[in-house]
Amino acid sequence: MVLTVEKESRKEAVDVEKGLEVVSLVDRQDSLFREAVSDGHHAGLSHSGQHSWRRTLGLAFQCVGILYGDVGTSPLYVYSTTFKQGISHPDDILGVLSLIIYSFFLFTVIKIVFVALHANDDGDGGTFALYSLISRYAKVSLIPNQQAEDELISGYNSHGKPSATRRRAQWLKQLLETSKSAKISLFLLTILAIAMVISDGVLTPPISVLSAVSGLKEKAPHLTTDQIVWITVPILVLLFAIQRLGTDKVGYSFAPIILMWLLLIGGVGLYNLVKYDVSVLKAFNPKYIVDYFRRNKKEGWVSLGDILLVFTGTEAIFANLGYFSIRSIQLSFSFGLLPSLLLTYIGQAAYLRIYPEHFADIFFRSTPGTLFWPTFILAIAASIIGSQAMISCAFATVSHLQTLSCFPRVRILHTSKQFPGQLYIPEVNLLLCIASCLVTISFKTTTIIGKAHELCVVLVMIITTLLMTIVMLLVWKINIWWIALFFIVFVPTESIYLSSVLYKFTHGPYVPVAMSAVLMVAMTVWHYVHVKRYKYELRHTTSPNKVKELLERHDLKRVPGVGLFYTELVQGIPPIFPHLIENIPSIHSLLIFVSIKRLHVPYVDASDRFLFRQVEPRDYKVFRCVARYGYRDSLDQQARDFVLALIEQLQYYIRDVNLYSAEELQNISYPDSRNQSLSRELKPSGRHTSHAEDMVTPIESFSELTTISNGASKRLPQLQASKINIAELAKIEEEQKFIQSELEKGVVYILGESEVVARPHSSLLKKIVVNYIYSFLRKNFVQEEKMLSIPHGKLLKVGISYEI
Repeated sequence: MVLTVEKESRKEAVDVEKGLEVVSLVDRQDSLFREAVSDGHHAGLSHSGQHSWRRTLGLAFQCVGILYGDVGTSPLYVYSTTFKQGISHPDDILGVLSLIIYSFFLFTVIKIVFVALHANDDGDGGTFALYSLISRYAKVSLIPNQQAEDELISGYNSHGKPSATRRRAQWLKQLLETSKSAKISLFLLTILAIAMVISDGVLTPPISVLSAVSGLKEKAPHLTTDQIVWITVPILVLLFAIQRLGTDKVGYSFAPIILMWLLLIGGVGLYNLVKYDVSVLKAFNPKYIVDYFRRNKKEGWVSLGDILLVFTGTEAIFANLGYFSIRSIQLSFSFGLLPSLLLTYIGQAAYLRIYPEHFADIFFRSTPGTLFWPTFILAIAASIIGSQAMISCAFATVSHLQTLSCFPRVRILHTSKQFPGQLYIPEVNLLLCIASCLVTISFKTTTIIGKAHELCVVLVMIITTLLMTIVMLLVWKINIWWIALFFIVFVPTESIYLSSVLYKFTHGPYVPVAMSAVLMVAMTVWHYVHVKRYKYELRHTTSPNKVKELLERHDLKRVPGVGLFYTELVQGIPPIFPHLIENIPSIHSLLIFVSIKRLHVPYVDASDRFLFRQVEPRDYKVFRCVARYGYRDSLDQQARDFVLALIEQLQYYIRDVNLYSAEELQNISYPDSRNQSLSRELKPSGRHTSHAEDMVTPIESFSELTTISNGASKRLPQLQASKINIAELAKIEEEQKFIQSELEKGVVYILGESEVVARPHSSLLKKIVVNYIYSFLRKNFVQEEKMLSIPHGKLLKVGISYEI
């Protein structure tokens, strides 16, 4: 690991000197100055349209298994829920079928598959990805931990847009950044959608599995409702028990099952259409929707909430975009899911035209007797797989909440090396299992659970529309008339569906409201106290003079080895450090303050991971380090591997700060990536922001400096070349050997545990929030040492109390 000064190193040093002498200009990048339009961190899942068709077809096949299980099992319960009071007029069947067809086309096909999928955050979809994308283009975070280097990695670009759209985007950006109410509203909308997605993860397994198991009544009419429930519960327990195995094997193993399911229900639908009533194809005429509402008036409006169940699971299609490509989803959806579902709903309608009295169990009644058992088995399997998609979505959502600092830090297990977004969180899985079983036992039938499910679906739909409108204005910068058309079509339409669901509030929708209320209280309290604590630490950072005074104390002892002092503060030295020195006047020979920081980007390249700054006086070997991760990056690595990567980058940093003066370090051009072309266009003016505590990401070899020097652009200011001599190289080698030797002596991990309490004269509400709710969450959920995989025998905790 130590960079030795042998003949090859001396040759490289000479090359660097020669290269620097001919440099006419350089560009300060700190290895962070890269565009979002680079090749991407997840090459296999790139959304640039450069997939080979073979790769696209492979992904399209996997889509079937992972994405379409939930929406593909909706035919199990849509008609039975919509016609729960019976069919009053034969043409009501055509009206409902017409509503199903056009609702599905409008909200799923047009909005999600062909519009929303393009509103992705470097390939990741879902409500959180929309918020994250907005956060990259406007500083809407409520936590004051932004750094100039983070902005450089975000890739904000305003090239080539008409002046009107650019001015409109700039106005919206300024509004979001300067208005605290706008920031809070955007934040609350996002966590409300997240809470609804988690609630959906509770409700989807009961309604899907219960609907499938209810099919047993066709062959065993004596089964009671309670018996059906107790058959369902063990299946749900089994479903959640296998979550620890991960979803990395889901794609190819589940896809054949869902594909057979879609072919089966589509074939049965076609059979029913031909056998019973071909005239139901008239439902493609939207006049039957008008007739339905004219005939049923209020009851027709109320039934809109039940028709929402047609596109349950579409939020999972958008949220799980990160595993696939846009083209693969559009291909499999258009030629697989869409025709199958349309044939199924049309076939069921044709059957109901002849046997309207069978509305309560239409799915299995309309299935030919010889196909009952294959259909039943596939229905159970498809329900489990469909539930799997929403459970995985809930895991990913909790992971995203940690990026927003809205949820206690728990250990998140990444179950696949191939797909970093596939997660498992034991505590969340247990809570989801308990909640799903309680919902099943309490409500017993799909009717009430379905009404609860409706509210989750429609609220996520509306919030997605609002966030997408902001993306269109701020990020896409498209013509205002297209934005107005999108907003006018979807917001009023979805609001009508929402009003229908809320009208039946006491019949089921209160369930997700209650669950979401509990989740939102927990998320809001955690975020509120986290922001207050961070601001407190920021106001009470240890001054450079105080740090120098502490390090120069005559009674301060240096302990051999490396000390990693974990802190959430990314600016300055935390106030817990003087507290440690005053009580235990000793520090390690090499002390590094480490901040783990989540950025609003899916992935952070390993070469961009660490930012460093040395604390004065330099002789005491104290450093600050910010380790940056994207919201899909894994923290599930061994502490030893993390330390080795950090120390390696620290040694490169040591080399850089010794080779160049501080002024030169501000101007050195670091390469984007060893695999990326160095002949890139410069950023537009205005992106170069100065920062009081500028930190540096080191380059990794002398040859990189030579390459960048020889190919530097001529449009930047000239730099006076530094003369590198053997003495300076020897000094670098000595410092690097010191770091290596301290590493070999051992590493101790120091965690600052700050107890936060409300001030004595605070309001009663604040005392309840801080002293009780936050304290309960912190004591029962926080597992920071487990999350960081810190060996228990090398852990040192330092406690301090803050009054906020």
